[in-house]
Amino acid sequence: MHKLTIEDISFKGKTVFVRVDFNVPLDEDGTIVADTRIRAALPTINHLIDEGARIILASHLGRPKGIVNFQYSLKPVHKRLERLLGKQGEIVFAPDCVGPQVRELAEQLGPGQIMLLENLRFHKAETANDPAFAKALVEGCDVFVNDAFGTAHRAHASTAGVASYVPVSVAGFCMKKEIEYFERVMVSPTRPVATIMGGAKVSDKIGAIKNLLERMDKVIIGGGMMFTFLKAMGYEIGRSIVEENMVETARGIMEQARAKRVKFYLPVDCVVADKISPDAQIRIVPVQEIPPLWAGLDIGPATMRLFAEALQDTRTILWNGPMGLFEMEPFSRGTFSLAHTLADSYALTIIGGGDTDVAVHRAGEASNMSYASTGGGAFLQLMEGIPLPGIEALTEKP
Repeated sequence: MHKLTIEDISFKGKTVFVRVDFNVPLDEDGTIVADTRIRAALPTINHLIDEGARIILASHLGRPKGIVNFQYSLKPVHKRLERLLGKQGEIVFAPDCVGPQVRELAEQLGPGQIMLLENLRFHKAETANDPAFAKALVEGCDVFVNDAFGTAHRAHASTAGVASYVPVSVAGFCMKKEIEYFERVMVSPTRPVATIMGGAKVSDKIGAIKNLLERMDKVIIGGGMMFTFLKAMGYEIGRSIVEENMVETARGIMEQARAKRVKFYLPVDCVVADKISPDAQIRIVPVQEIPPLWAGLDIGPATMRLFAEALQDTRTILWNGPMGLFEMEPFSRGTFSLAHTLADSYALTIIGGGDTDVAVHRAGEASNMSYASTGGGAFLQLMEGIPLPGIEALTEKP
């Protein structure tokens, strides 16, 4: 990694602005459903506490669209963070993220003390990357630590803009880990290396697939996007999801894979249903025999075996996107089967994307993966080979 990290500098006596990703899911009562992203920031926060830094944490939550909407307040996060750090009643919660009151609270922090700012996106200036807002966020700060990989693909005030107004900007432990694991796949993988791409649309991942063809030994396609590829092969796909404007692109990708001698795998059978519903009639059919009025909603058992065999000799696996509509039990088996295959593998297994992470948790295999990325859009953008503004803004190593 060519950027400075949290391990490269001393924080003793310094005021540190830390961009974290506390954009956690909440239920209707405002209770946190999953605190994985909060836990991911704990190593960075604890390191700064041990170093005696004065710590200012900043995050967004949801999409309040630049207005104050307490449905998206970070107060539930404040409560959970205090519990996870064992600091009940000790973490300051600021009523805003800029302004005289926030500056006063920051000046009162002692070594190892923490303040959590209110939702950054209560201000339109955050997503607009307004220079004045960015400068106000880090007023009086000595260091910027970016530990929010999930927002690193956004050139916002708190992810990129603030770097211009502090002496040094470094990656936190979560950010550092994300980049290191990604480089283990894309830069110097242990071969054979394979990628598994799922999800609904080819258009969402076309850039990533093209970039991966330059680096992978094997590419496996599943999920809704498989039907665009199958149509490109001349198969009838019934009422399965398809992107008509991407059929030629899909055909070109398969030709490119052949030219580069990349092994390219598509499903050989699928689970079809007469409607998208848990109580639908379902059949398992070869991909050449999808009924005209039925839709494919998962990969079939022969495909599960094919994919498992294809992955048997791989040493590095990157997975992004489910194999089917796993949220409904009749169409979850392909995704869960793949999760079990990766869990049993001796390969380095890296999971990216929110849906994939949820699916792996539901399959009970999350702890058996080598690494699960905390960023969906950022992870996909890295797969496309596009630099992330939140990383580019960090200080270069000498």
